[in-house]
Amino acid sequence: MEELNHVNQNENKGIHKPDLNDLLDRGDQALMEVIMRDPTHAYRNLKHGDTVDGRIMRIDRDEILVDIGAKAEGVIPSREMQTLSEEERAALKVGDPILVFVVQSEDKEGRAILSIDKARQEKSWRVLQERYERGEIIYARVKNYNKGGLLVDLDGVRGFVPASQVSSISRSSEAQKQSEMARLVNVELPLKVIEINRNRNRLILSERQALAETRESKKDELLNSLREGDVREGVVSSICDFGVFVDIGGADGLVHLSEISWSRVKHPGDLLKVGDKVKVSILSIDHERKRIALSIKRTQSEPWTKVAERYQLGQIVEGTITQLASFGAFARIEDGVEGLIHISEIGDERIQHPREVLSEGQVVQARIIRIDPARKRIGLSLRLHHEPTESSEKAEEAD
Repeated sequence: MEELNHVNQNENKGIHKPDLNDLLDRGDQALMEVIMRDPTHAYRNLKHGDTVDGRIMRIDRDEILVDIGAKAEGVIPSREMQTLSEEERAALKVGDPILVFVVQSEDKEGRAILSIDKARQEKSWRVLQERYERGEIIYARVKNYNKGGLLVDLDGVRGFVPASQVSSISRSSEAQKQSEMARLVNVELPLKVIEINRNRNRLILSERQALAETRESKKDELLNSLREGDVREGVVSSICDFGVFVDIGGADGLVHLSEISWSRVKHPGDLLKVGDKVKVSILSIDHERKRIALSIKRTQSEPWTKVAERYQLGQIVEGTITQLASFGAFARIEDGVEGLIHISEIGDERIQHPREVLSEGQVVQARIIRIDPARKRIGLSLRLHHEPTESSEKAEEAD
């Protein structure tokens, strides 16, 4: 104990401490324990699974020596730095800080075995967990695929994207699915983490959800930028009985059947197909319900504005029968301009119904007997010698 007190007194006087190796040589266990408790001789107690910061001490062809604050240096063998690209490996230099994972706390030579690959992976898991909790969209390149879906790499973490969660993979035959997945290899996809389990090394992602959120965000931006009367270019995305939906760059708007053309349209599919590029005018925007009403015909000039210039009484025009009614037949003489052939003007002989002599789609030669551009009406006659009847004039007035 005298020697121990002597050491303590020397410390108080600022006298240099005896070297640890000298004490070990002297076999003074008590003094060794005192000095080992001194902070200046504290070492990290490393264990498998630790992720620690180190500093590169030496770079060899097959390994990298790293100072990790332990009693001996750590070594990164070449097998534990496979994720480094040639450029990244070449950029490393002595003195650089480096994050490493402890694979083995001590080998037979007393050195810790370290891994860059596993450190990157551990860091990636933490980042992915944070992004999952924040609901962020991430981007990853497809590395490969299997029967069930796509495989992606996220800085050392392998993720799986089920085929059902990829928008471009159809629900057709298995051979078709495999072909579609093969085409996606090396393609970068937006993805959303839908399940993450570090303990089971499980990471499931969805491209569909990422696209849906991206589209919703773009739709909000688009809705805020649109103004009634704006004209935009779009693509027909779907067709239904009551109209067509047009994608105008992040949001679909509806073009109602009545807004497709100035002409009478029975079904949207008669004029348009999915994928057609069209110009549309913004009719209205419902911000609360996120709905947009569009018009195709209002991007075109209203045909009736030039009717007075293009037609005159007595002119013979070609028309296509579009509709039959008990009082007569309607004939289209150009897109957006239809004329009425009253039943009394269909022929010189009396008939009970226009269908007795006419049918929809039939092309006829007719004489213009009345023009009223303001009311968007044209009277037509198929009679060889036209003499307006009282019934036809009354019908024109009532129509």
